[in-house]
Amino acid sequence: MLIVMKTGATADQVASVCRHIESLGLKPHPIPGAERTAIGITGNQGALELQELAGLDGVAEAIRVTKPYKLVSREVKPDNTRIAFPGFELGGAELVVMAGPCAVESRDQLFRIAEQVARAGAQMLRGGAFKPRTSPYSFQGLGERGLEILAQAREAFGLAIVTEAMDRENLGLVEQYADMIQIGARNMQNYSLLRDAGRARKPVLLKRGIAATLEEWLMAAEYLLAEGNYQVALCERGVRTFADHSRNTLDLSVVPAVKELSHLPVIVDPSHGTGRRDRVLPLARAAVAVGADGLIVEAHHDPEHAASDGLQSLYPRQVFELMDELRQWAPLVKRWAPPARAEAFSSHAVLT
Repeated sequence: MLIVMKTGATADQVASVCRHIESLGLKPHPIPGAERTAIGITGNQGALELQELAGLDGVAEAIRVTKPYKLVSREVKPDNTRIAFPGFELGGAELVVMAGPCAVESRDQLFRIAEQVARAGAQMLRGGAFKPRTSPYSFQGLGERGLEILAQAREAFGLAIVTEAMDRENLGLVEQYADMIQIGARNMQNYSLLRDAGRARKPVLLKRGIAATLEEWLMAAEYLLAEGNYQVALCERGVRTFADHSRNTLDLSVVPAVKELSHLPVIVDPSHGTGRRDRVLPLARAAVAVGADGLIVEAHHDPEHAASDGLQSLYPRQVFELMDELRQWAPLVKRWAPPARAEAFSSHAVLT
């Protein structure tokens, strides 16, 4: 159910409608729009009486939402969701690039990469402190020490931090240190973790599961919004198919499909989507062309000796190449990409 308030409805009228919804044992979700406020309703097990709700003071109309996912749908919120970070916004005209290593290995390693990411013009630094690995004997990350190093890099280079929370136990730590919480593909349907992340105070990047349908992905996002966290972005990172020429099959057709059904921003991960360094840039171009709001790519100053995912990690010079190309492509789709940063960072000399 969706309540659409009249243009010019007051804050008191919106609050009064929310109280009425709560009196019915339901949960209201006020969603401000460009011209008027909508209020999504969750928790009802059956149909609600439209006339009763439509007659409340300040209400323009009450609408039944036909999709199984309510709060993430464009029926509830026609305007695109925009997520604000210090200095930039995800979901608007600016293309947002998240770049960095698969895993935080040391302070020196992360600072070397972060400097190049910052100089190239990317806005966010990615890096795993907790690493879900296929083998229990593979490098599992530095844990809280990795989060501390990420926070230090943010202060040194002015980059927002996105990093993965693997379970309910480390979610609190990630929320404490990061600017954006990543929920990985393996956890897309970890509903306990999704509910906890939905109660977090930080934006969430929800990766698509390795074999998830579009509806399953949107329903997973619904868990986050249903708990009150409306700062959610989706990430297409490739799905598992019969193809053996790449690590996964990057499903770029899902980007316009999401845009049609949902107001949430969409990020594309061509690193995991291909598993090969030489294919990251071509797929990044394609992602921008089909309407992605940004990219998340892996980068490493010494990929041959990376603790994980070295084969798909860009060299620093390739991060510069990616950002240079983005600044050229973006206007073709009425977007723009941030300029390179020329300021001198004292921590390291420029890497070549």
